[in-house]
Amino acid sequence: MPGHLRDYFVVLPDSAAGAAVAGRLPVRESTGRSAAQESTGPAAAGGDGLTVLHPSGRPWVVARMAFREVSHLRRGDDALVLIGPDRVPESVLAGLLEGARDRAGLERRLARRPGLHHVIARLSGQTWIRGTASGLRRIYHARHPEAGTIASDRPAVLARLIDAPLDDGALALRMLDFLPHPLSRRVVWRGVHETGAGYGLALPVAAPGTAAVPGPAEDRWWEPPAPELPLAEGARALGEAIAASVHAHVGGRDRISCELSGGLDSTALTFAARATGPRRLSLLTVAARDRYSEDETWARRAVELARQDDHPKQSAQNRHADEPTAAGRSTTADRPADPGRPAGPERDADPDLEHRVIPADDAPYFYADLASCAAELNDEPLPVAPGRARAELLLGRARATGSRYHLTGYGGDELFLGLPHAYQDLFHGNPLTAWNHLGGLRHQLGWPLLPTVKALLNRSSFPRWLAGAVTAEAQPVARTPLLSWGVRQSLRPWFTELANSLILEEFRAAAEHAEPIDPWRGRHVDIDAVRMGARHFQAMEDIGTTIGLPVAAPFYDDRVLEATLAVRLPDRISPWRYKPLLVEAMRGVVPDALLARTTKDHMSSDEHQGLREHGPELAELWTGSRLAERGLVDGRQLLRLAAEPFSPVLVEHSISSTVAGETWLRTAENAWPTTPSRSDRTSPLTRTSEAIL
Repeated sequence: MPGHLRDYFVVLPDSAAGAAVAGRLPVRESTGRSAAQESTGPAAAGGDGLTVLHPSGRPWVVARMAFREVSHLRRGDDALVLIGPDRVPESVLAGLLEGARDRAGLERRLARRPGLHHVIARLSGQTWIRGTASGLRRIYHARHPEAGTIASDRPAVLARLIDAPLDDGALALRMLDFLPHPLSRRVVWRGVHETGAGYGLALPVAAPGTAAVPGPAEDRWWEPPAPELPLAEGARALGEAIAASVHAHVGGRDRISCELSGGLDSTALTFAARATGPRRLSLLTVAARDRYSEDETWARRAVELARQDDHPKQSAQNRHADEPTAAGRSTTADRPADPGRPAGPERDADPDLEHRVIPADDAPYFYADLASCAAELNDEPLPVAPGRARAELLLGRARATGSRYHLTGYGGDELFLGLPHAYQDLFHGNPLTAWNHLGGLRHQLGWPLLPTVKALLNRSSFPRWLAGAVTAEAQPVARTPLLSWGVRQSLRPWFTELANSLILEEFRAAAEHAEPIDPWRGRHVDIDAVRMGARHFQAMEDIGTTIGLPVAAPFYDDRVLEATLAVRLPDRISPWRYKPLLVEAMRGVVPDALLARTTKDHMSSDEHQGLREHGPELAELWTGSRLAERGLVDGRQLLRLAAEPFSPVLVEHSISSTVAGETWLRTAENAWPTTPSRSDRTSPLTRTSEAIL
């Protein structure tokens, strides 16, 4: 059964038709996890999940979670449901719900908490549903022929409920390496729609005296903060946000693990996780095949320094665990008892630190075991699919340590490296500083002077850029300055005329009404990059669900994103300092010797070698290609390229997104079990729904 069926929720209308939909939801495979949830108010819990009810008694929110926690509270006809990594105590839920007169008031209170949860609220009869501003948690909706608007965090569930066909235009788009805003929202099933990150879905109730229910509306709830804070103040805020996010995921858990690549991002999270006081902390490093790689050396250095420090420094969240808190901010003392979270002094003890280095020869090359991609049906084809076997190895080794939760440093590059496009923003307010910084960057990247000046002075609008963001011409050379609204891409030689026409039309149509995420180019690109990374991270989460280990990327917390964007540009990014904001935020938590690293390893050689090692698997993939059957790729050309891994075509054009599209299509066509007969659909949830009609 596809991985997405193991973890999802659905929001239903208050009607008999909505209750009937609840009885047709996909059944989740058991993970062996307790179904206990933090809750107050009418709800029905069964072996297959939890149902939060409308005041009428019909199903409102049906949650079938593998690891995420469902916390809910009802006060009169108003109710609040939070779905995320930690259980939110009743006292905190009450402070959020009872003090909020409207949606804006609720959002102001939620802004004091880590930004990791799906939010589902019922206020004055209207349902409000949203994900996160980072794009890590998303919302989809569709119109059911009988029930009307239904919403979920997984589009495949909605597609099944409305029998939605696949959309070839959206599939063709996913064969590109980068799908910019707003095209990233194009769902691969017709009739299923994604609510934009930073926006929520409002589901109105019928007007008095009528039976007609207005359609759903998307309303903006999030705005990026102004970049006004100096480095020192911004670093303090970022450090607190990282600590709170890590604590929300693993605070009080007895056995956790971290991917310690040796890079700055994973090192920062390792020490932040250590500060939460787990009984056992397992660190995993994958050795590199490249003899010039520095990651393993830095990882071993980090472990050595961590072991020398017998008293891990507490994070900002832990330091104030016993102090009174503002409404909506939970502490360790507020948490309900949990078998995976020891209480009392055990949390403050120095953790048992274990470091496991996975030999390079054990790590699969990219494109290994492509058939294993069938274990999960992601929301869409994701270009990280060719590295699935490598990710599964790492997470499997983490689970073997007895870890109950695994942390990664995903999102760090998008947040803290800073993209060159930001200098467009800086140039408007401080041209001398912008040109000074660009000069350093230009010499590092080899950008010619005149093209750099031309790109800096370019004032083309976002719609105009989007209309020309894809071209049939060869990819720009590496020395092309990147100062526009995004990255220009080339169509692949193996794309068919149909695929090319679909892609170009999608970009043209989107450009007619497109608005940027932010009026400033740099902020638009920064936020879009974070959301793209968060979308891709879903593949890691789903693999963790498959093998039975929750995996998280705390950097995708909304509060971390906001703390980063709030810092002045020349303080946040610099051609002469490596991730200066993160370095200053973690000073005092991570040893200074580790914060001094200024290099980053890359794995491009593993991808190119993977094309050679797994050529036969790729040839098998292209034999009977589903993309070719839909007329989107030239299967014969892909077969030839599988036998020519070092072809100049593959040097110039990445094939990973095409591989991801093919493996995803094969999974999607076998995703659903045979539809059971009506008499076979009876389940604890179904019986609950029928009993309250």
